[in-house]
Amino acid sequence: EAGAGTGAGGESPTGCLPRALLHPRTRRGCVGLVSEHFSQAPQRLSFYSWYGSARLFRFRVPPDAVLLRWLLQVSRESGPACTDAEITVHFRSGAPPVINPLGTSFPDDTAVQPSFQVRVPLSAAPRSNASVNVSHPAPGDWFVAAHLPPSSQKIELKGLAPTCAYVFQPELLVMRVVEISIMEPDVPLPQTLLSHPSYLKVFVPDYTRELLLELRDCVSNGSLGCPVRLTVGPVTLPSNFQKVLTCTGAPWPCRLLLPSPPWDRWLQVTAESLVGPLGTVAFSAVAALTACRPRSVTVQPLLQSSQNQSFNASSGLLSLSPDHQDLGRSGRVDRSPFCLTNYPVMREDMDVVSVHFQPLDRVSVRVCSDTPSVMRLHLNTGMDSGGSVTISLQANKTEMQNETVVVACVNAASPFLGFNTSLNCTTAFFQGYPLSLSAWSRRANLIIPYPETDNWYLSLQLMCPENAEDCEQAVVHVETTLYLVPCLNDCGPYGQCLLLRRHSYLYASCSCKAGWRGWSCTDNSTAQTVAQQRAATLLLTLSNLMFLAPIAVSVRRFFLVEASVYAYTMFFSTFYHACDQPGEAVLCILSYDTLQYCDFLGSGAAIWVTILCMARLKTVLKYVLFLLGTLVIAMSLQLDRRGMWNMLGPCLFAFVIMASMWAYRCGHRRQCYPTSWQRWAFYLLPGVSMASVGIAIYTSMMTSDNYYYTHSIWHILLAGSAALLLPPPDQPAEPWACSQKFPCHYQICKNDREELYAVT
Repeated sequence: EAGAGTGAGGESPTGCLPRALLHPRTRRGCVGLVSEHFSQAPQRLSFYSWYGSARLFRFRVPPDAVLLRWLLQVSRESGPACTDAEITVHFRSGAPPVINPLGTSFPDDTAVQPSFQVRVPLSAAPRSNASVNVSHPAPGDWFVAAHLPPSSQKIELKGLAPTCAYVFQPELLVMRVVEISIMEPDVPLPQTLLSHPSYLKVFVPDYTRELLLELRDCVSNGSLGCPVRLTVGPVTLPSNFQKVLTCTGAPWPCRLLLPSPPWDRWLQVTAESLVGPLGTVAFSAVAALTACRPRSVTVQPLLQSSQNQSFNASSGLLSLSPDHQDLGRSGRVDRSPFCLTNYPVMREDMDVVSVHFQPLDRVSVRVCSDTPSVMRLHLNTGMDSGGSVTISLQANKTEMQNETVVVACVNAASPFLGFNTSLNCTTAFFQGYPLSLSAWSRRANLIIPYPETDNWYLSLQLMCPENAEDCEQAVVHVETTLYLVPCLNDCGPYGQCLLLRRHSYLYASCSCKAGWRGWSCTDNSTAQTVAQQRAATLLLTLSNLMFLAPIAVSVRRFFLVEASVYAYTMFFSTFYHACDQPGEAVLCILSYDTLQYCDFLGSGAAIWVTILCMARLKTVLKYVLFLLGTLVIAMSLQLDRRGMWNMLGPCLFAFVIMASMWAYRCGHRRQCYPTSWQRWAFYLLPGVSMASVGIAIYTSMMTSDNYYYTHSIWHILLAGSAALLLPPPDQPAEPWACSQKFPCHYQICKNDREELYAVT
């Protein structure tokens, strides 16, 4: 969808009447163009790490557009964190662009075309603009994806370091022609070219085998010959198969033959004069369509199916008589033998971006040598381009001879029918994907990520390269497995298939783990081995056993609440990291989100109670602060689990309380607190050093590659510092000392052990 689009229309400078009001013989040189402007809300860019890092924009280009002008606006904040950067912008027609900034490998049998991209640098100026022009664009969906360079492997803590916001916003200006001549099949259309081009279009119905464009009766007053340039078809990025025919010096009449033109759509033709601004060129344009005779496969079960069954079969493929092929008002029907065999296909929608295609009433497709067998796949809903098409073909083993080969082509818009003349799978405006089956290789696979929104066709034909006569009576049955899936193999064991959304458009991508990379997490160039994965799991889990030290110290010194917090932290940190591992070495006793929340809560509460315990507050006040601080940490984690200051704030507050109490005791006693140099030398200084080193590692040294051992060191240092920083046990005293005696022989007693070190 085009977002918030506003259109502004304007008449052509010639002020011509609409062509519909003019007689066809008097339509001369009038060009009417209107402009429409579309824009979408800006988005903040991210450094690229996977496809979800790219920001996707979707625009709708109207029919009869002759020019697209993209205005790319990039801006950034001002600050020391903002550095020079280069923004990469990818364009594609019909589907999201398939990009590979990391240079990773794709799965086997994947057909990928390099994306069309431009780079917008941001250096000294905080803003930068760039523009991209596309002439004669294809109508329909156009996608723009933008991202920053690949990200570093360093793990940044949210809110700890200043960040820089890079913002990208594309705008689209569309020039659309509203005065256009319609070419009827085999009917000459007179045209006179002045300074403006002439825009024509012809409708290509289904089952069109060839389209012949011809210029006749060309007369020019400025030069010899026929100085006319014809531009046929739309521009699609990244590939462009637009046809340009220059008739100057060409054999007369000037002709352009288009095999297998796109079916069921209008084809735009632009005629431009090469004489100059003062010359005129007059000619007649003729479009001739040649239809093929399809042999249709009748499916009786479909006709007898119950009313409550719903099918989405290929229209026009069931029980069609060759004599009823419609080519518009006129056109030639090829009376030669059949040019293709239609096999009806049922589309079964299973889930979001998940479709199963299967032939009706048959498991395999019959392939012979006289005509191609064609299957139509409906991928034109506008929501199918966000997945991957998987095609698997398998030939019958007993029917494949040594000299026979089954050749297949997968094309969009129209099927490839010229197997007898060429095997390049090229139609008029699309380069297809070839497949082949032989006695030595009876299986072939093809994966097309993000297929263009269109009808796709699978064409198969039996060939005998050595001797064509060997294939006259041969028949091979080919089993087809056709799916549209969100992610190939669900991204495998080392990835997660995530469904992304841009407004109402949904598309899928893989997020990889354990060093695996690539479109489907199949690139193992930087992957961890199974032994490394198990070592990482053991390090991250067993390092939490270091919390047994502060638990033992707390129990020994009667800090039972603190011991409970350390035990809670050890338990949930162990099982969270056991669940956080990819691949085989993984164990989840609860949901991942629950374990992560409990781990973060336990870490914050452990730091909180340790610092407050060092402050040596009165017992009631200490436990009240324990509870209030834990509740505040729980609330902050619910607001933003990754926010550094949400956890650091309560801990700094506890440190202020501890420092205030220590300063008060130092001033009241007129000596340093704690008073023992052994306490400073063997406990406080080592504990503070361990905590400082742990914080430094946690905040500035962790990367994706060294996470499993740097985070394990963080566990050890955090637990070790807690064991060293806990205050010493109470001094020996009579547990229950009676402070006052009354004549009635009753005594008022108090537990001095609880309040020892809390008084001054």
